Amino acid sequence: MLTGEKVLISPHRSKRPWQGQIEDLPADNRPAYDPKCYLCAGNVRADGAINPPYKESFVFVNDFSALLPDVASGTENEEGLLVAEAERGICKVISFTPRHDLTLPEMDISSIKAVVDVWQSEFDTLSQEEWIRYIQIFENKGSIMGCSNPHPHGQIWAQGSLPVEIRKETEQQRLYFEKNGVSLLGNYLQLELRKKERILINNQHFVALVPYWASWPYETMIISKRHIQSIAEFTEEEKLDLATTLQELTIRYDNLFKTSFPYSAGMHQAPVNSGDYPEWHWHMHFYPPLLRSATVKKFMVGYELLANPQRDITPEYAAEKLRELSDIHYKQQSN
Repeated sequence: MLTGEKVLISPHRSKRPWQGQIEDLPADNRPAYDPKCYLCAGNVRADGAINPPYKESFVFVNDFSALLPDVASGTENEEGLLVAEAERGICKVISFTPRHDLTLPEMDISSIKAVVDVWQSEFDTLSQEEWIRYIQIFENKGSIMGCSNPHPHGQIWAQGSLPVEIRKETEQQRLYFEKNGVSLLGNYLQLELRKKERILINNQHFVALVPYWASWPYETMIISKRHIQSIAEFTEEEKLDLATTLQELTIRYDNLFKTSFPYSAGMHQAPVNSGDYPEWHWHMHFYPPLLRSATVKKFMVGYELLANPQRDITPEYAAEKLRELSDIHYKQQSN
Protein backbone atom coordinates (compact mmCIF):
# COMPACT_ATOMS: atom_id res chain seq x y z
CA MET A 1 0.00 0.00 0.00
CA LEU A 2 2.63 2.53 1.03
CA THR A 3 4.75 1.98 -2.08
CA GLY A 4 2.10 0.58 -4.40
CA GLU A 5 3.84 -2.81 -4.52
CA LYS A 6 2.47 -6.28 -3.72
CA VAL A 7 3.72 -9.01 -1.38
CA LEU A 8 3.17 -12.76 -1.87
CA ILE A 9 2.32 -14.50 1.44
CA SER A 10 2.82 -18.30 1.60
CA PRO A 11 2.44 -19.39 5.25
CA HIS A 12 2.46 -23.11 4.37
CA ARG A 13 6.14 -22.76 3.41
CA SER A 14 7.11 -22.20 7.05
CA LYS A 15 6.64 -25.96 7.61
CA ARG A 16 9.32 -26.97 5.11
CA PRO A 17 12.49 -28.58 6.57
CA TRP A 18 15.47 -26.23 6.78
CA GLN A 19 18.87 -27.33 5.48
CA GLY A 20 20.00 -23.91 4.36
CA GLN A 21 22.42 -21.35 5.74
CA ILE A 22 22.82 -21.29 9.53
CA GLU A 23 24.35 -18.11 10.94
CA ASP A 24 26.90 -18.07 13.75
CA LEU A 25 25.76 -16.25 16.86
CA PRO A 26 27.97 -13.21 17.49
CA ALA A 27 29.89 -13.09 20.74
CA ASP A 28 27.97 -11.21 23.42
CA ASN A 29 30.77 -10.43 25.83
CA ARG A 30 31.75 -6.91 24.85
CA PRO A 31 33.33 -4.68 27.49
CA ALA A 32 31.81 -1.35 28.51
CA TYR A 33 34.88 0.29 26.94
CA ASP A 34 37.03 -1.04 24.10
CA PRO A 35 40.37 0.74 23.57
CA LYS A 36 40.39 -0.43 19.94
CA CYS A 37 36.90 0.88 19.10
CA TYR A 38 36.85 4.07 17.00
CA LEU A 39 33.47 5.06 18.47
CA CYS A 40 34.30 4.82 22.16
CA ALA A 41 34.87 8.08 24.03
CA GLY A 42 38.44 9.38 23.94
CA ASN A 43 39.59 6.97 21.24
CA VAL A 44 41.32 7.76 17.95
CA ARG A 45 39.31 7.34 14.74
CA ALA A 46 40.59 6.21 11.36
CA ASP A 47 41.33 9.78 10.19
CA GLY A 48 43.35 10.58 13.31
CA ALA A 49 40.61 12.62 15.02
CA ILE A 50 40.11 12.00 18.73
CA ASN A 51 36.63 11.47 20.11
CA PRO A 52 35.71 13.76 23.01
CA PRO A 53 34.88 12.27 26.43
CA TYR A 54 31.17 12.35 25.60
CA LYS A 55 28.57 11.24 28.15
CA GLU A 56 25.43 10.71 26.01
CA SER A 57 25.38 10.78 22.19
CA PHE A 58 28.19 11.94 19.92
CA VAL A 59 27.87 13.04 16.27
CA PHE A 60 30.58 13.45 13.64
CA VAL A 61 30.91 13.50 9.85
CA ASN A 62 31.55 9.96 8.63
CA ASP A 63 35.24 9.39 7.99
CA PHE A 64 34.26 7.21 5.00
CA SER A 65 31.25 9.12 3.67
CA ALA A 66 29.35 7.65 0.74
CA LEU A 67 28.21 11.18 -0.20
CA LEU A 68 30.38 14.29 -0.24
CA PRO A 69 29.25 17.94 -0.11
CA ASP A 70 31.83 19.34 -2.54
CA VAL A 71 31.01 17.22 -5.60
CA ALA A 72 30.76 19.29 -8.77
CA SER A 73 27.31 19.34 -10.32
CA GLY A 74 26.79 17.81 -13.72
CA THR A 75 24.98 15.21 -15.80
CA GLU A 76 26.16 12.75 -18.42
CA ASN A 77 23.76 11.27 -20.92
CA GLU A 78 24.95 8.97 -23.68
CA GLU A 79 22.19 8.39 -26.23
CA GLY A 80 19.59 8.24 -23.45
CA LEU A 81 21.05 4.90 -22.36
CA LEU A 82 23.96 5.72 -20.05
CA VAL A 83 22.84 8.44 -17.66
CA ALA A 84 24.85 9.66 -14.68
CA GLU A 85 24.22 12.57 -12.35
CA ALA A 86 26.49 14.01 -9.69
CA GLU A 87 25.07 13.59 -6.17
CA ARG A 88 26.04 15.87 -3.28
CA GLY A 89 25.51 14.84 0.29
CA ILE A 90 26.58 14.84 3.92
CA CYS A 91 26.96 11.62 5.90
CA LYS A 92 27.12 11.63 9.69
CA VAL A 93 27.58 8.98 12.37
CA ILE A 94 25.77 9.08 15.72
CA SER A 95 27.27 7.09 18.58
CA PHE A 96 24.21 6.42 20.73
CA THR A 97 26.11 6.05 24.01
CA PRO A 98 29.71 5.84 25.28
CA ARG A 99 28.90 2.32 26.53
CA HIS A 100 30.41 -0.13 24.05
CA ASP A 101 28.49 -3.10 25.49
CA LEU A 102 24.93 -1.79 25.12
CA THR A 103 22.39 -1.84 22.30
CA LEU A 104 19.28 0.30 21.94
CA PRO A 105 16.97 -2.11 23.84
CA GLU A 106 19.48 -2.26 26.71
CA MET A 107 19.73 1.52 27.11
CA ASP A 108 17.49 3.35 29.59
CA ILE A 109 14.72 5.67 28.45
CA SER A 110 16.63 8.87 29.20
CA SER A 111 19.58 7.71 27.07
CA ILE A 112 17.29 6.77 24.17
CA LYS A 113 15.51 10.12 24.54
CA ALA A 114 18.93 11.79 24.18
CA VAL A 115 19.37 9.95 20.86
CA VAL A 116 15.95 11.17 19.68
CA ASP A 117 16.98 14.72 20.67
CA VAL A 118 20.10 14.38 18.51
CA TRP A 119 18.07 13.07 15.58
CA GLN A 120 15.81 16.11 15.79
CA SER A 121 18.69 18.56 16.22
CA GLU A 122 20.65 17.10 13.29
CA PHE A 123 17.55 17.13 11.08
CA ASP A 124 17.04 20.81 11.88
CA THR A 125 20.69 21.66 11.22
CA LEU A 126 20.98 19.72 7.96
CA SER A 127 17.71 21.11 6.61
CA GLN A 128 19.24 24.60 6.80
CA GLU A 129 21.46 23.64 3.85
CA GLU A 130 19.29 24.83 0.95
CA TRP A 131 20.65 22.27 -1.52
CA ILE A 132 19.64 19.31 0.64
CA ARG A 133 16.38 17.68 -0.42
CA TYR A 134 16.17 14.60 1.79
CA ILE A 135 17.52 13.50 5.19
CA GLN A 136 17.63 9.78 5.93
CA ILE A 137 18.11 8.79 9.58
CA PHE A 138 18.80 5.07 10.08
CA GLU A 139 20.51 2.32 12.06
CA ASN A 140 22.03 -0.98 10.98
CA LYS A 141 22.25 -3.36 13.93
CA GLY A 142 24.22 -6.59 13.80
CA SER A 143 27.03 -7.92 11.63
CA ILE A 144 24.64 -9.81 9.33
CA MET A 145 23.08 -6.45 8.46
CA GLY A 146 26.45 -5.06 7.39
CA CYS A 147 27.22 -3.25 10.63
CA SER A 148 31.00 -2.83 10.73
CA ASN A 149 31.26 -1.89 14.42
CA PRO A 150 29.24 -3.40 17.33
CA HIS A 151 29.32 -0.13 19.28
CA PRO A 152 25.69 1.14 19.28
CA HIS A 153 25.41 3.76 16.58
CA GLY A 154 23.33 5.01 13.65
CA GLN A 155 23.80 7.22 10.63
CA ILE A 156 22.30 10.20 8.82
CA TRP A 157 22.66 10.66 5.07
CA ALA A 158 21.47 14.01 3.70
CA GLN A 159 21.44 14.45 -0.07
CA GLY A 160 20.48 16.73 -2.93
CA SER A 161 17.85 14.48 -4.52
CA LEU A 162 15.07 12.13 -3.43
CA PRO A 163 15.90 8.42 -2.99
CA VAL A 164 13.86 5.79 -4.82
CA GLU A 165 11.84 4.57 -1.82
CA ILE A 166 10.95 8.13 -0.84
CA ARG A 167 9.74 8.87 -4.37
CA LYS A 168 7.45 5.83 -4.25
CA GLU A 169 6.05 6.66 -0.82
CA THR A 170 5.58 10.30 -1.78
CA GLU A 171 3.56 9.34 -4.84
CA GLN A 172 1.26 6.91 -3.00
CA GLN A 173 0.64 9.31 -0.12
CA ARG A 174 0.04 12.21 -2.52
CA LEU A 175 -2.51 10.27 -4.58
CA TYR A 176 -4.41 9.22 -1.47
CA PHE A 177 -4.32 12.72 0.04
CA GLU A 178 -5.56 14.35 -3.15
CA LYS A 179 -8.46 11.88 -3.40
CA ASN A 180 -9.47 11.77 0.28
CA GLY A 181 -8.12 14.97 1.83
CA VAL A 182 -6.55 13.08 4.73
CA SER A 183 -3.31 11.23 5.45
CA LEU A 184 -3.00 7.71 4.03
CA LEU A 185 -1.14 6.46 7.11
CA GLY A 186 -3.53 8.31 9.42
CA ASN A 187 -6.52 6.43 8.00
CA TYR A 188 -4.56 3.18 7.85
CA LEU A 189 -3.64 3.58 11.52
CA GLN A 190 -7.28 4.07 12.52
CA LEU A 191 -8.22 0.90 10.62
CA GLU A 192 -5.48 -1.09 12.38
CA LEU A 193 -6.54 0.24 15.79
CA ARG A 194 -10.10 -0.93 15.11
CA LYS A 195 -9.05 -4.40 13.91
CA LYS A 196 -6.39 -4.93 16.64
CA GLU A 197 -4.83 -7.80 14.67
CA ARG A 198 -1.35 -6.40 14.01
CA ILE A 199 -0.88 -3.85 16.83
CA LEU A 200 2.14 -4.34 19.10
CA ILE A 201 2.44 -1.09 21.10
CA ASN A 202 -0.11 1.68 21.53
CA ASN A 203 0.71 4.71 23.66
CA GLN A 204 -0.38 8.34 23.68
CA HIS A 205 1.59 9.47 20.61
CA PHE A 206 2.77 6.38 18.68
CA VAL A 207 1.69 2.95 17.50
CA ALA A 208 4.04 0.11 16.61
CA LEU A 209 2.56 -2.58 14.39
CA VAL A 210 3.33 -5.24 11.81
CA PRO A 211 2.21 -3.58 8.55
CA TYR A 212 -0.32 -5.43 6.44
CA TRP A 213 2.10 -5.35 3.48
CA ALA A 214 5.23 -6.44 5.43
CA SER A 215 7.85 -8.29 3.37
CA TRP A 216 10.29 -9.34 6.11
CA PRO A 217 9.20 -12.05 8.62
CA TYR A 218 9.03 -9.76 11.67
CA GLU A 219 8.95 -6.40 9.92
CA THR A 220 7.38 -3.60 11.97
CA MET A 221 6.60 0.08 11.65
CA ILE A 222 6.14 2.93 14.12
CA ILE A 223 3.57 5.56 13.09
CA SER A 224 2.97 8.89 14.80
CA LYS A 225 -0.66 9.37 15.81
CA ARG A 226 -0.40 13.04 14.95
CA HIS A 227 -0.25 13.78 11.22
CA ILE A 228 3.13 15.51 11.05
CA GLN A 229 5.66 15.62 8.24
CA SER A 230 8.99 15.25 10.05
CA ILE A 231 10.80 14.76 13.33
CA ALA A 232 11.33 18.53 13.47
CA GLU A 233 7.71 18.86 14.66
CA PHE A 234 7.97 16.46 17.60
CA THR A 235 7.18 17.90 21.04
CA GLU A 236 9.09 16.91 24.18
CA GLU A 237 6.25 14.54 25.11
CA GLU A 238 6.33 12.93 21.68
CA LYS A 239 10.09 12.46 21.80
CA LEU A 240 9.79 10.76 25.18
CA ASP A 241 7.01 8.52 23.89
CA LEU A 242 9.09 7.65 20.83
CA ALA A 243 12.02 6.69 23.09
CA THR A 244 9.69 4.44 25.09
CA THR A 245 8.28 2.87 21.93
CA LEU A 246 11.76 2.21 20.56
CA GLN A 247 12.84 0.54 23.78
CA GLU A 248 9.73 -1.65 24.07
CA LEU A 249 9.82 -2.70 20.41
CA THR A 250 13.51 -3.59 20.31
CA ILE A 251 13.23 -5.48 23.62
CA ARG A 252 10.50 -7.61 22.05
CA TYR A 253 12.81 -8.32 19.12
CA ASP A 254 15.60 -9.46 21.44
CA ASN A 255 13.20 -11.57 23.51
CA LEU A 256 11.80 -13.38 20.45
CA PHE A 257 14.85 -15.60 19.90
CA LYS A 258 16.81 -14.68 23.06
CA THR A 259 19.47 -12.94 21.02
CA SER A 260 20.60 -9.42 20.12
CA PHE A 261 18.17 -9.15 17.19
CA PRO A 262 19.68 -7.63 14.02
CA TYR A 263 17.77 -5.18 11.85
CA SER A 264 17.93 -2.18 9.56
CA ALA A 265 15.69 0.60 10.82
CA GLY A 266 15.05 4.11 9.60
CA MET A 267 12.50 6.88 9.66
CA HIS A 268 10.75 8.16 6.56
CA GLN A 269 9.63 11.76 6.51
CA ALA A 270 8.89 14.59 4.11
CA PRO A 271 11.56 16.01 1.80
CA VAL A 272 13.03 19.39 2.71
CA ASN A 273 13.70 22.62 0.78
CA SER A 274 11.43 21.61 -2.08
CA GLY A 275 7.93 22.83 -1.32
CA ASP A 276 5.16 21.59 0.92
CA TYR A 277 4.26 17.93 1.37
CA PRO A 278 0.96 17.92 3.31
CA GLU A 279 0.41 14.27 2.37
CA TRP A 280 3.49 13.07 4.23
CA HIS A 281 3.02 11.29 7.56
CA TRP A 282 6.08 10.49 9.73
CA HIS A 283 6.85 6.81 10.26
CA MET A 284 9.77 4.51 11.02
CA HIS A 285 10.49 1.12 9.41
CA PHE A 286 12.19 -1.90 11.02
CA TYR A 287 13.44 -4.60 8.65
CA PRO A 288 14.80 -7.57 10.69
CA PRO A 289 16.12 -10.62 8.80
CA LEU A 290 15.71 -13.47 11.32
CA LEU A 291 13.12 -16.05 10.24
CA ARG A 292 12.88 -19.11 12.49
CA SER A 293 15.55 -18.71 15.15
CA ALA A 294 18.60 -16.71 16.13
CA THR A 295 20.61 -18.57 13.47
CA VAL A 296 18.20 -18.82 10.51
CA LYS A 297 18.10 -15.73 8.32
CA LYS A 298 15.57 -14.74 5.69
CA PHE A 299 17.33 -14.12 2.36
CA MET A 300 15.73 -12.05 -0.39
CA VAL A 301 16.76 -14.24 -3.34
CA GLY A 302 15.39 -15.96 -6.43
CA TYR A 303 11.74 -15.09 -7.01
CA GLU A 304 11.94 -12.23 -4.50
CA LEU A 305 14.82 -10.58 -6.33
CA LEU A 306 13.55 -11.33 -9.81
CA ALA A 307 9.79 -10.99 -9.44
CA ASN A 308 8.06 -10.09 -6.16
CA PRO A 309 8.67 -10.03 -2.37
CA GLN A 310 7.39 -13.16 -0.60
CA ARG A 311 7.04 -14.06 3.09
CA ASP A 312 6.53 -17.38 4.86
CA ILE A 313 4.52 -16.18 7.86
CA THR A 314 1.49 -13.95 7.94
CA PRO A 315 1.67 -10.43 9.42
CA GLU A 316 -0.95 -11.50 11.98
CA TYR A 317 1.20 -14.44 13.16
CA ALA A 318 4.27 -12.21 13.46
CA ALA A 319 2.28 -9.64 15.45
CA GLU A 320 0.92 -12.30 17.79
CA LYS A 321 4.39 -13.70 18.47
CA LEU A 322 5.86 -10.25 19.19
CA ARG A 323 2.85 -9.04 21.15
CA GLU A 324 2.92 -11.94 23.63
CA LEU A 325 6.52 -11.24 24.60
CA SER A 326 7.48 -9.41 27.77
CA ASP A 327 8.75 -5.83 27.53
CA ILE A 328 11.47 -6.75 30.05
CA HIS A 329 14.73 -7.68 28.33
CA TYR A 330 15.54 -11.39 28.42
CA LYS A 331 18.89 -10.69 30.08
CA GLN A 332 17.10 -8.93 32.92
CA GLN A 333 14.58 -11.76 33.21
CA SER A 334 17.39 -14.30 33.69
CA ASN A 335 19.15 -12.28 36.43
